Amino acid sequence: MHRSRQVGLLFLLVLTVTASNLLWAQSSAAPPRVRLVATGGTISNASGGRLTAEELIARIPNLTDYVQPEFEQFANTASSSITLDQWVQLSRHINELYRDDASLAGVVVTSGTDTLEETAYFLNLTVRDPRPVVVVGAMRNPSTLGYEGAANLFQAFRVAANPESQGKGALVVMNDEINSAREVTKTNTVRLQTFETRGYGILGVVDQDRIVYYRDTLKRHTTDSEFDVFAFEELPRVDILMVYQGAPADLIQAAANAGARGVVMATAGAGALSGNQRQGVSAVLDHGVFVVTSSRTGSGRIRSGARRAYGENSANESLRIAAEDLAPLKARILLMLALSTTDDPAEIQRMFQEY
Repeated sequence: MHRSRQVGLLFLLVLTVTASNLLWAQSSAAPPRVRLVATGGTISNASGGRLTAEELIARIPNLTDYVQPEFEQFANTASSSITLDQWVQLSRHINELYRDDASLAGVVVTSGTDTLEETAYFLNLTVRDPRPVVVVGAMRNPSTLGYEGAANLFQAFRVAANPESQGKGALVVMNDEINSAREVTKTNTVRLQTFETRGYGILGVVDQDRIVYYRDTLKRHTTDSEFDVFAFEELPRVDILMVYQGAPADLIQAAANAGARGVVMATAGAGALSGNQRQGVSAVLDHGVFVVTSSRTGSGRIRSGARRAYGENSANESLRIAAEDLAPLKARILLMLALSTTDDPAEIQRMFQEY
């Protein structure tokens, strides 16, 4: 046999063996490690007592075919009982998990659905790692016919383990859909499809064969965030007040008198106030309280110039901040974090434009 042909056959044999070894290694490689941090909520609220993190995982068949699940019990309560201090502790804990464990693929957090979007957005702004934080819950409890919690949790584990989920910020996985924590909101009191992203749409879907992403979010989050939960001990008080026909000014002043450093106005339309709320806004501005103009409509943007459109006469007019397209609940979270960092109005308005 010609020597060059012998060399060629030998080279082909080496390639074949190498490829076979790689395929074998890939097929025998351990699934990615994903850690469940359980906080409670309807997903665990069985009639005989709340399920633990371990019991939640035990209800998911074939989970170990996809991930190496780990678990811990951070809390086990209704989401409305989670405190702001626990938010800070939770974010610090997830940051530490990622800091200390380079091989951890992702983190899943269970939450009650009533405040799930708030918890998710807080983590979106404060977990400074590209690896995914996936927040998940259930609309039906484990003792109810049609309980979907195990399916939602299974899909959340799959999303957290997927390399394509990195760099997308905190994610909310419910009903086989993936939404951005910044944009998603609860839209129905009882329906399974309650979590939606109005105006922008879902990020992706969790299908039987694979996870498919259709878009990304361009706003700052996680690794691009300037908010450091290790730099402060507690979040400042920020209250939300609704605009409605004939609304009084004294509620705005009462929030400031009670110690609020900021007030978010859930305004009508693109920023309109009602009743004598203008006087209330002027009064709290005079006392150095920030006022963020958001919208109660559920979608749409409030531009920064609109904050001077309604005649408030205060020397501290610069303390009025436009929320851009953030809903009141999320505008409150961003303002709390912003006030933990700075009291410069221009800087805070910049944050609302960038996050």
